[in-house]
Amino acid sequence: MIFKIVVTTIAFSFCLNAVAQINNTTYPDSIAPVGVIKDISDSALLDIVQRQTFRYFWHYAHPVSGLARERDNTVQGDYYWDYINEAYDEPNFSKKTYGPEACATGGTGFGILATIVAVERKWIGYDTALKRLVKMVDFLNTADSYHGIFPHFMNGATGKTIPFGKLDDGADIVETSYLLMGFLCAKEYFKGDTPLEKYFRNRVTQLWNSANWNWHANGGNTLLYWHWSPMNSFDMNFPIRGYNECLITFIMAASSPTHAISPDVYFNSFVNSASYINDKTYYNIKLPLGFEFGGPLFFEHYTFMGVDPHNLKDWHTDYWEQVVNHTRINRAYCIDNPKKFKGYSENCWGLTASDSYKGYVAHCPQEDVGVISPTAALSSMPYTPEYSMQALKHFYYDLGDKIWGQYGFADGFSEEHNWYAKTHLAIDQGPIVVMIENYRSKLIWNLFMHIPDVQNGLKKLGFKSPFIKKQ
Repeated sequence: MIFKIVVTTIAFSFCLNAVAQINNTTYPDSIAPVGVIKDISDSALLDIVQRQTFRYFWHYAHPVSGLARERDNTVQGDYYWDYINEAYDEPNFSKKTYGPEACATGGTGFGILATIVAVERKWIGYDTALKRLVKMVDFLNTADSYHGIFPHFMNGATGKTIPFGKLDDGADIVETSYLLMGFLCAKEYFKGDTPLEKYFRNRVTQLWNSANWNWHANGGNTLLYWHWSPMNSFDMNFPIRGYNECLITFIMAASSPTHAISPDVYFNSFVNSASYINDKTYYNIKLPLGFEFGGPLFFEHYTFMGVDPHNLKDWHTDYWEQVVNHTRINRAYCIDNPKKFKGYSENCWGLTASDSYKGYVAHCPQEDVGVISPTAALSSMPYTPEYSMQALKHFYYDLGDKIWGQYGFADGFSEEHNWYAKTHLAIDQGPIVVMIENYRSKLIWNLFMHIPDVQNGLKKLGFKSPFIKKQ
């Protein structure tokens, strides 16, 4: 078995795309990629998938700042920009390309969480990881931010904002919530008494205390706005409505010890939305919240990378029921396969936002173009472990020659169109590492849910959880 692994690793390494190769000698604790290895245990397979996916954040991080690059290619398809123009009402916003300097604020937060997993699994050293995180937090403390809120994209070498749209050239409160979720967990994890650990925690506290979440309520208690621009103020006019991936944004905003929103903002903006309560059944499965059929599966991944949905409840919803049932509905739709796309099956399922042959698409039952996104099923491992493991084995053993690479699984594929992505995205890679780990050990859940500020925020918004201390 050891000989087989070594031979497979060497053969696979020679096949890697030369353009994407990173000089591993510049990275301490280098992680070698491996190919498809047969006849291994489920535990060993999970190790391989988590570790190789983490390589995206360790070996492809921006060399200056350590931040997570947005993607490992630089071209967006026409379909993506049609989607952006329609969603943000920017018909004159021209198509762009982003180069290797573009780093993702939210993706960086996911990468921080993945780094904690990597240390715990001993893929990289504790001190080595801490030094990388210190470099990142120092960089961000001098990078562009707006009332402490960071932009969607920034230049990983200079810290300058890279506009995401004509009016979106400033603060992105949702992306910032993902970033600070990551840093707060790292602050909780690196709790030693060495000078560097103390320094790191202090720098994270600076970011956390500086973030003015309440600024995005625009002086009222009615709506929380996604964007603010130094040139255009709130002209983008994009309030955060529910139910979707932005639940964590309200939790973080309510948890702030310095600039917290009032609970009224959460209920008026997120809860009081036409697409919040569902309570319908699909494939005989009840869905408490969200769009028809639930929408893309990342709705149940981003928030719940940190927030443990077990026994998490509010006035209407049991969130464990929500995350499990949304996942089961998504899988049931793929098995039903009403559009008869090739490849969909009980072992090949998962619709969420990812690259496609049309560009970037928020795949879901209502936006189904025949593309399966591996992150959808794999990041659902805590919710549907049997079904997610079936999908993982199919992706790895049966399709590995087409979709397995140096950073884990390709972002998406379509057997119907004989299309297999060559790309990886930070916001899709991170949840795979973290959610598989939450399934295996609850590592990130336990870190995040033990943070006193987070407990206070959840309590303020009316959540009940075993983690919330009674006062």
